[in-house]
Amino acid sequence: MEAMGIFSRLGTLIKSNLNDLITKAEDPEKMLAQVLLEMQQQLVEAKKAVAVAIADEKKLQKQYVSETDKAKEWERKAMVAVRAGDDSLARQALGRKQEHETIATQFQQQWISQKQAVEKLKDALRLLNNKIEEAKRKKNILIARKKRAEAQQQIANTMQGLGDTSAFDTFDRMAERIQLMEAEAEAGAELAGELSGDTLESKFLQLEQAGGSEDDALSELKAKMGLLEAPKGDSAKQLGAGVATKEDKSDLAPGSSIGGLTAEDLKELEDLDLSELEGKEAKKA
Repeated sequence: MEAMGIFSRLGTLIKSNLNDLITKAEDPEKMLAQVLLEMQQQLVEAKKAVAVAIADEKKLQKQYVSETDKAKEWERKAMVAVRAGDDSLARQALGRKQEHETIATQFQQQWISQKQAVEKLKDALRLLNNKIEEAKRKKNILIARKKRAEAQQQIANTMQGLGDTSAFDTFDRMAERIQLMEAEAEAGAELAGELSGDTLESKFLQLEQAGGSEDDALSELKAKMGLLEAPKGDSAKQLGAGVATKEDKSDLAPGSSIGGLTAEDLKELEDLDLSELEGKEAKKA
């Protein structure tokens, strides 16, 4: 039967190794979709074939019922002939009845055989539909595995790429180049500053500023140490400034100093006659 031929082809397709198809296919996902599409198309054809088989079964059943009814009808007519006393007509009616019963028996046998075949086809169709649904689920699982494998491969490729130091070497070269550009920019700014204005005057100005700052620092240090020499005209004033009053001395702690003079030095200065010392200085002048 045509229906059985379709199921045979479908059985071969379903039993095929899908994993082998995936291995040979360039795109396993597309291959699985194509396989399922073919299975769905074959399922549609199988349903049509089963529908034809069911129709044949119904037709045989109707033919069997029809011949059975005709046989009953000729039996009724034979009874009418018997009641009418026409045995010859009754025999002819019974002969026609026998013919319809024979045909009915043949239709009955074909109908029973077709009905059994249709039941088998229905079972096969249900099994095929279940197989296709299972194939769909398997397809989803395989596609998920494929995507997971692709993701793992992408991660592996990325990790492998990180092992390549060429990108980091490029960063290092760019950093060195930027440092060189910064150094060139600083040198250009320094050169521009030296070449702007009166260069000779700027050099002397820098020299004077440097010397003055050093002299000021040295003077400050000597003053702190009490080692500065006062001018001769100002010696008395410096001595006077260096001499503490009694009130100051009263507050001066032993070992401390004022203006670089210790408490003992101030005691000696107190005993001197400053006016006499100033007179002698004036005579010398």
